[in-house]
Formats: sequence, structure tokens, C-alpha cells
Amino acid sequence: MSKYLDPKADLTFKKVFGEHKDLVISFLNALLPFESADEEISEVIEYLDPELRPRSPLKKDSVVDLRCRDARNRQFVVEMQMMWTSEFKQRVLFNASKAYVSQLDIGQDYELLQPVYSLNLVNDTYAKGDKWYHDYRIVSVEETDEVIDGLRFVFIELPKFRPDSFGHKRMQVLWLRYLTEINAKTRKVPDELMAVPEIHRAVDALEESAFTDQQLLVYDKFWDMVSTSRTLINGALRRGRREGMQKGLEKGMAKGLERGMKKGMEKGMEKERLKIADRMRQLGLSEEIISQAVGQPVV
Repeated sequence: MSKYLDPKADLTFKKVFGEHKDLVISFLNALLPFESADEEISEVIEYLDPELRPRSPLKKDSVVDLRCRDARNRQFVVEMQMMWTSEFKQRVLFNASKAYVSQLDIGQDYELLQPVYSLNLVNDTYAKGDKWYHDYRIVSVEETDEVIDGLRFVFIELPKFRPDSFGHKRMQVLWLRYLTEINAKTRKVPDELMAVPEIHRAVDALEESAFTDQQLLVYDKFWDMVSTSRTLINGALRRGRREGMQKGLEKGMAKGLERGMKKGMEKGMEKERLKIADRMRQLGLSEEIISQAVGQPVV
């Protein structure tokens, strides 16, 4: 019985989609929001350097999981993100923008620029609600059908995905099942996945026997790092929540004390006004004069 590795790990993801052009074509066509068959990728011409080096050594360097170019010179940037961070969207924008502007050399026309698609698979949740597929474009605020083409961003929250999403493309569902259902505990892959030739080959590429001892060691270290990072992040969040609750409690107590003191002072002042009014009545003064003296009508 075969043993498999998890396709979401850095080692396996790059092996499956970074070494087999036919698999990355099927994968991207399934997950990107192409509106017609004419828009789909017919051929991946080349894998591009995943390290997006700036022209100036003083600028920031960055690395993505996968970058490739199709026959129309469109670029596709793919990231497999194990944990959500608040900076991830900015990093995605940064990397896609670098891929876009790097197409032109000095003196070349802007008409040569081709679209860059950024596909981001997140093994974590970050948005409210059940929606797991997020498609971003540059659109007009007033007229949302007015679009500036060039950059397209897709984020998929893998933990929210459910295989009964029949409203989506069949291959989209099957590829997402491949990412979410196969792991180190898998002994038998569902028949509906193995019935698709591309996914069958992607499953075969995950067999533990296809990896060297050194690669398996790297694989194990990757998951150790993920586990450690999650523990640190969760610990920081718990500490932050505790500190937030403590600050909220202290703030609430301070507000309550202030409110109580104010209320007490008002009661004390009212009691004192009543005492003064009683003494003035004993002296035979009129109610009009008493009201003027204490600053308000007294009953």
C-alpha cells in the first residue's frame, strides 16, 4: 500500500507543479477565473526564476513558489501559504507588481506588457463568512465594470473549501480536493481523483518512495517549522487577547469609578442643596428666593 506526502508542503508543491508543465496548465486553468476557453492556458513556454530580483541592489528582493510564462507571454505567479499574516496581501501585490514591471526594458513600449495572474493558496482562514474563493481586480469605485487590466489576484482559503461546491468547475473542485484530502495519513486516493490523468500523475508524484532520504528530511523539517510557527503565533495571539482583556477591564473599572464618583458628587451636591433650602425656609424666606439661591427649583 502506497504512502503519500502532503502536496501543500514546499518540497512537494514545487515538485508537482514546478517540474510538470502539463500539470501546472491543468491546475491554473481550473483555479484561475478565465471566462472562456480562449482565455485558458494552452502551453507553458517556460518556468521563470522564482526569485524576483530588483534591478537596483538597494531594492528589496523576493521569492515566490512558482512563476511561469505561457504562449501569450502572460505570467503566472503561484504561492502556497501555510499561515495567514496581515502582511501577506501586501507581499502578493509587491511580487505581482514586480513581475509586471520586469517585462519591459528601457525604451520598450507599454503595449508589450501582458497580464500577470497571482494565484495564492492559503492553508488558513482570514476572511469572515463561508466564501473561500476571492477574486481581486483593479476596478472603478463608481463603475465596477470599468477595469484596468494587467493584474489579477486570486486567494483561496483551503480550510473553508468543501467538495460539494458543484457551482464551481469540476476540475477546480478535483484539484482542490487533491490539495486538501491527500496527506501523510492517506493510504487510498479517491477513485474520482485517480480517474483524471493529470491528477493521477500528480498523486503518483507524491508517493514517499519517489523521494530521497535527504528530501524526506527536508519535508519533515518543513512541517516542524510550520508547527513551531503556529505555536508561536497562537501563543502571541493568546497573550495579546489576555493583555487586551486586562486593559479593557482596567479601562472599564476606571470609567466605572469615574462615573460612580460623578454620580456620588451629584447626589452629595443635591443633598447639600436640600439642606440649605430647608434652613432658608426656617428663616421664612420665599420659595422664589430659595430657588435663586440654590440655583434650581427645590421641592
